[in-house]
Amino acid sequence: MTERKPIKTSQEDIVSYWETHEDESGLAIDWSDAHKRCWRCGYQSRLQRCHIVPHSRGGSETPSNLVLLCRRCHREAPNVTDPRFMWIWLRATCVPFYDSYWSIRGSFEFEQMFGRQPFTGIGLDESQAEQAKKLLWEEMQNATIHFGEGQMNPGTIACIFAKVEERLTGKPAKLKCPA
Repeated sequence: MTERKPIKTSQEDIVSYWETHEDESGLAIDWSDAHKRCWRCGYQSRLQRCHIVPHSRGGSETPSNLVLLCRRCHREAPNVTDPRFMWIWLRATCVPFYDSYWSIRGSFEFEQMFGRQPFTGIGLDESQAEQAKKLLWEEMQNATIHFGEGQMNPGTIACIFAKVEERLTGKPAKLKCPA
């Protein structure tokens, strides 16, 4: 097996190329933040150069074939030879507000587990919002981030939501009935 050489294309070159070739509408970032925030999740993190067309499929090391993603999003990026799908994926899976992507993914995971969105259908009133925030913070302190990851994973976030609901209502979380 041949050892791969590190990519020499700078992150600044990648951003400079794409800000003149791709509209930032529908992406997780503005081009002004594209050198420090993941283009999919919008979190500020150490960015990796991700091939649009994989290197193993003949993809080049040029700015036109690279985007900047955090490690977690890089692992989830499509590995196909049609470059259109990278941009479709980036736009279809991002969220419009910085630093909210993984919490939203946690909400989706919660829905898979419990059959509804967090904090819906459990009879909470508006006055419990401040208490919920406090409990969310407390439960986050009782959870951990997997070694090598920068944020909590969606499953952990879903469980935190469930624990807070239990504390607010005094009732155990009910698993979604299998289909």
